[in-house]
Amino acid sequence: MTLHDFWFLLIAVLWAGYFFLEGFDFGVGVLVGLLARGETERRVLINTIGPVWDGNEVWLITAIGATFAAFPSWYAALLSGFYLPMLAILVCLILRVVAFEYRGKREDARWKRRWETCLIGSSAGAAFLWGAVFADLLHGLRVDRAGDVTGGPLALLTPQALLGGLALLALFTLHGALFTALKTVGDLRLRARSLAMRLGVPAVLLVAALLAVVDGERGHAASWAASGLAVAALAGALGANLRGREGWAFAASGVGVLALVAALFLGLFPDVVPSTLHPAWSLTAASAASGPYTLRVMTWVAGFATPLVLLYQGWTYWVFRRRIGVQHIPAAAAH
Repeated sequence: MTLHDFWFLLIAVLWAGYFFLEGFDFGVGVLVGLLARGETERRVLINTIGPVWDGNEVWLITAIGATFAAFPSWYAALLSGFYLPMLAILVCLILRVVAFEYRGKREDARWKRRWETCLIGSSAGAAFLWGAVFADLLHGLRVDRAGDVTGGPLALLTPQALLGGLALLALFTLHGALFTALKTVGDLRLRARSLAMRLGVPAVLLVAALLAVVDGERGHAASWAASGLAVAALAGALGANLRGREGWAFAASGVGVLALVAALFLGLFPDVVPSTLHPAWSLTAASAASGPYTLRVMTWVAGFATPLVLLYQGWTYWVFRRRIGVQHIPAAAAH
């Protein structure tokens, strides 16, 4: 394996970690509007991700930073080709942060509802836009002979983008519902399991349709295998949820998310930005990579820093592993 192949794989792993962790994070944000009944239950839902949501975003920062350092041409093409969608995602992520921080600053019902609306909308918006961006990337961009992305924002409005956005939004909402069932007690837990079953079939169908489109355009044996695993894992998650095995259900949905990302990156490789104008003009992992010295230095840094990040995040989830319910919300915080 060459260094640029290794860094392509590592960046795929970073995106997989981001979608696995931020996926249920976005899903819980959406469920604040779909599942919660009253202020106390909304507070419970927010508290399930309160200790971890900001740590989950480290995976995105690392993935973008690694792309910038290891594949500068890939980074430039993504940020120029997807300028408006990336800007919209950034706005959504900022609104989520502000909603988390400002919601409890005033004991006013209308104030809280406004910020909860921001949380719901920004969570759904970010999930949809990430799906649209990756679906469009797999379909290809208008990359010319010089490696520049041409065409305006309207070129990104494709059926693949719509399907990708809906698939990821449905998948993350399902992932969040299964996480909520795992992290809560009482009636909220039961309703989360019930909602997961209602969300499950549309989510599986949308993910299967997205993978069928991707594999139809760029698929090969490895990506097809990952696609099959993704659909099977999501079906298994629904089966485990039906039997009340919440831990297994969440784990299976996590495998489904990871397998989906694997299928997307396997379908993309060896390209990093396929060209719809001419296959020879596509940016590949080899042509878009930094020099060998840069990649060697990055490999040493990643070898040192990655275990520390994993240990820290693992410790955080272990400390905040217990279930919570409405009885754990102080009376003063519930109004």
